[in-house]
Order: sequence, then structure tokens, then C-alpha cells
Amino acid sequence: MADPDLDFTSGDAGASLTYPMQCSALRKNGHVVLKGRPCKIVEMSTSKTGKHGHAKVHLVGIDIFTGKKNEDICPSTHNMDVPNIKRLDYQLVGVTDGFLSLMKDNGDIREDLRLPDGDLGKEIESKFEAGEEMLISVLSAMGEECAVAIKAMTSK
Repeated sequence: MADPDLDFTSGDAGASLTYPMQCSALRKNGHVVLKGRPCKIVEMSTSKTGKHGHAKVHLVGIDIFTGKKNEDICPSTHNMDVPNIKRLDYQLVGVTDGFLSLMKDNGDIREDLRLPDGDLGKEIESKFEAGEEMLISVLSAMGEECAVAIKAMTSK
């Protein structure tokens, strides 16, 4: 009947990291996977159809985690991968050894997110040391997560 070797006790929802979208349907300020990295499209131009009948789309994107610029050219009829991006706000509880302690809406604490490099990391640290309460916006896409913005806590 059933195979006893199969283990169904754990499993994920099966949501894909990316979904396909036709090149011509992509828009500026949208997201796309360029060279295996999730990027925000900052520039795109379409060339005329050539001798072989395919219009080409030239995409320029900025990596949403590293800020590096990536470029790609593909025929407008082909599909490109678009990353599934989730943005969640967490309340900052503490900063320890370069890692953030963040609290979800339901009260769960997670301490596995690194303090971001650069100005944002310095701003988070200085505001936390000054005793300000704030929300940290965390962007997650393709198995990577990064704190991208801070918001002041508003008392409800």
C-alpha cells in the first residue's frame, strides 16, 4: 500500500523561490533575477526586431541585497525569473555581537539576522543605544534575508 520509507512528517509549503514572467511584461522598479541574484530593475530598453524577428530587452538591475549592478539582454518573448519577495517588519529588541534580536508581531524572537553593513547598521546601533524603539524592515527573497530599512515605532 504505502511505502514505509517515505517521511511526511516535515515539509514546506512548496512555494517556489521564483516565478516566470515574459520579458516584455517586466517593468522598471519591478524585480527580476539577473545572473542568479534578485535585482530591482532600474533601467530597461527594447531594441527593434532584427533580421531574425526577435526584439531584445536590455535590463539593468541593482541587487536588492548587495547593491551591485547587473545587466542582461534577452529576447522579449522569452521568460525571465521573478523572485518572490517578502517584506516583514520586526520590532528591535536588542543588538548582540553584530546580530539583531527581533520580535515578530506574535511575540516570537529571532536572533539570526546580522546587523547590516554601512550607514544603516550604524544608524540602527546608535538609535538603539539612544533608547529609541523602532521597527526593522526585513526583505527576504531566494533564501536570503537582509534588514533594509528602519521605521520609528508609532504608539497606537
